[in-house]
Amino acid sequence: MNCENIVNAIDIQKSQREKQFVAASSVAAAVLLTGMKIVVGYFTGSLGIIAEAAHSGLDLIAAIITLLAVRVSDRAPDAAHHYGHGKIENLSALAETFLLFITCGWIIYEAGERLFFHPRSIDPSLWAFATMGISVVVDFSRSRALSRVAKKYHSQALEADALHFQTDIWSSLVVIVGLALVFAGNHSAYKAWFIRADAIAALAVAVIVIWVSWKLGRRTVDALLDAAPEGITERIIATAEQIPGVCRVLRTRVRGSGAHLFIELRVAVPRHYSLQNSHQVTGRVEHAIRIVAPGADLVVDTMPSAENENVLERIRAVADYGHFAIHHITTHHTQRGLYIDLDLEVEPSLSFEQAHAQSSELEKELIAEFGTLADINVHIEPRDKETLAAVELPVEHARQYTERLTEILREFPAVHDCQDVRVQRMRCGIYLSFHALMNADQTVTAVHQIAEDLESRLRHELPDLCRVVIHTEPFKTDAV
Repeated sequence: MNCENIVNAIDIQKSQREKQFVAASSVAAAVLLTGMKIVVGYFTGSLGIIAEAAHSGLDLIAAIITLLAVRVSDRAPDAAHHYGHGKIENLSALAETFLLFITCGWIIYEAGERLFFHPRSIDPSLWAFATMGISVVVDFSRSRALSRVAKKYHSQALEADALHFQTDIWSSLVVIVGLALVFAGNHSAYKAWFIRADAIAALAVAVIVIWVSWKLGRRTVDALLDAAPEGITERIIATAEQIPGVCRVLRTRVRGSGAHLFIELRVAVPRHYSLQNSHQVTGRVEHAIRIVAPGADLVVDTMPSAENENVLERIRAVADYGHFAIHHITTHHTQRGLYIDLDLEVEPSLSFEQAHAQSSELEKELIAEFGTLADINVHIEPRDKETLAAVELPVEHARQYTERLTEILREFPAVHDCQDVRVQRMRCGIYLSFHALMNADQTVTAVHQIAEDLESRLRHELPDLCRVVIHTEPFKTDAV
């Protein structure tokens, strides 16, 4: 196991411990709050507090489900679960949603009974206010802790649990307001009206819980149906299409599984790209997407595309597809149409007839690509299969070439200096190479033309040259 894998394993263990600890502490908090509210609600007769006790009891069940879900969801993928066990978090959230709706139905029924049929006196004692105050403080601390860990590790189960505790805060505040109104009514002439404030507060709690449950249920069902998280697809496409070499994004698939995100991406790349070029594009896309979606399980594949190709790229694409080794491609237009000239490398052991057959096949493929062409000229040459032997010429023998090179360079004022001259004898003749320094502010086309003219002049003056290599380098006047 390498260092990177060890670090990843440590990070996974740390996240598991932190998620399980915060889930277990939420279970303990829910036990405390549920017990307090049941006792105080029973002795005070407050439906609001009893409703809150039921709500907290539901939170206790939800917290237990969350704790179990977190433990299971962190298990690694196995032979039967290729995408891991993250969906258990979504299932736990769905179970919590059903429990919330059941509780709300009971609260609404009891509130209706007290509002319209069997009003009940309530004792808004100090214990009632103290219980709800403690509930607000505990709920606030637990919701913050759960939200922090849920955001840190992208855990939907912990996020749902945090949402439960957040709704408890608001519902507890509503109950406190209801108790305060009942207390005020006990000291006024409108006691019969104010006694119903507790039931109204319970209805308000039910409305809050129903709204939160509906939102949680929608998100849970979306996750179970593999709906992509909102906005993530657009961000992925925008990020991928900014990568050099990506023509466009052809397909994007995003699905969530608990805290994990799975992304499948297919991008179009120029068809003249080699396999190595395409792999490099894939690597750049993966790096960019991981910034947008950290920790995602990402698969990127490429598809060759002919979009926005120029003539030379189309020629190279045809040659690469047919495994033709070509170089020195030139094209030009006349009234008759497009002319293509190129050099085709073939195995030196082939007969001329076999080599010409390859040339004809390449011409056929180019015609299929471009349609009507004015002409195609293919220069066939043998491919070098091994390193050729060469020997350095003695100084006295090389002098005739170096001196003649110096004389010819005087006719080329664009060449400021000549360095690293090499004169060698090969089987085919004399090999001559040197570095030519030219103005750095010239275009590469101009420099190439000067080098071509210089090579032609050298071959004319020194017929025994079999190979001339001119290495051009930029010359800056301010560096002198």
